[in-house]
Amino acid sequence: MLKKILTGAAIAALAVGLGACSAERTTSGGGDASGGGTECNVGIAMPTRSLERWINDGEQLQKKLQDAGCTVDLQYADNKTDQQISQIQNQISGGAKILVIAAIDGSTLGPVLQEAKAQNATVIAYDRLINGSENVDYYATFDNYKVGTLQGQYIETQLGLKDGKGPFNLEPFAGSPDDNNAKFFFAGAWDVLKPYVDKGQLVVPSGKSPANDDAWASIGIQGWASDKAQAEMDNRLSSFYGDGKKVNVVLSPNDSLAIGIEASLKSAGYIPGADYPIITGQDADKANVKAILDGAQAMTVWKDTRALGDRVFTMIQEIKDGKTVEVNDEKTYDNGKKVVPSYLLTPEVVTKDDVQSKLIDSGFLKASDVGL
Repeated sequence: MLKKILTGAAIAALAVGLGACSAERTTSGGGDASGGGTECNVGIAMPTRSLERWINDGEQLQKKLQDAGCTVDLQYADNKTDQQISQIQNQISGGAKILVIAAIDGSTLGPVLQEAKAQNATVIAYDRLINGSENVDYYATFDNYKVGTLQGQYIETQLGLKDGKGPFNLEPFAGSPDDNNAKFFFAGAWDVLKPYVDKGQLVVPSGKSPANDDAWASIGIQGWASDKAQAEMDNRLSSFYGDGKKVNVVLSPNDSLAIGIEASLKSAGYIPGADYPIITGQDADKANVKAILDGAQAMTVWKDTRALGDRVFTMIQEIKDGKTVEVNDEKTYDNGKKVVPSYLLTPEVVTKDDVQSKLIDSGFLKASDVGL
């Protein structure tokens, strides 16, 4: 049902610019594609280096493309929309024929994508949908509604909600209001959990309980900032949890918020153990995997971004060679101007029992990264 809410917020563009202080520019290879299509001159626009995943995503895709002989310009925009727009403009003027954009605020990119169209560049929205522009050719991401569903179902199972257990004290959080993916994460989880709130099996002492999926931004944490999540949790604990009342579960949409929430709980005297709250997450960041192993976080939803990079690499090769680009969803992602042809990958849950088999054995993380 909620997969139809896709018109709205913004997400997906990370661009390349020559003048940004944090920019990283690497160029190699190039030339016309064999078999027709377009020149393999690629601009990769990533939002920030402040989150581990964007560094990995950008550098891994860059290497694959360079190894394939493409010219590549990789940029990071410090989470500044104007900087990202400038970087994308520089990529276009530098001859990029394919743009891979993980947007900071996808709703602001219409004019620069019009410039890209004028230069016959193909635009792939990377993991975040770009809204309000007909000049988005493809979208590659994970099933973001499914991410939230997995978080909600995990809470449902662990608390025995289907069996009528409760009441439990829940504190829900949502992601950055300017990130189009954040509403899907929240909607997927809230569609599972809201019925239990309505029944009284889940109680939200802070009152931060959105009336419906569309109200998710009211509890959003701007910029996915850990310190802002920590401050918000501090406020909820001090204002609504006196006289021995305890939090039982926190819906955190990703790992960066979870880290802040966990720091707040620690300051308030919560210690991992049998009575410690269930805390969800997403991304399998190293610090959070350590927290899972230490009992300070229950789970994370793992999106193997290597698979996303591989898919985008394949899309670029198909564009370069003039072939039909493979997609598996042509109905869901309406950006307000068009339904963007999309390729969705499947996320999966990781708990303490899965860290070795899923994250270490697959090579996603090293054992030494998480203290194993």
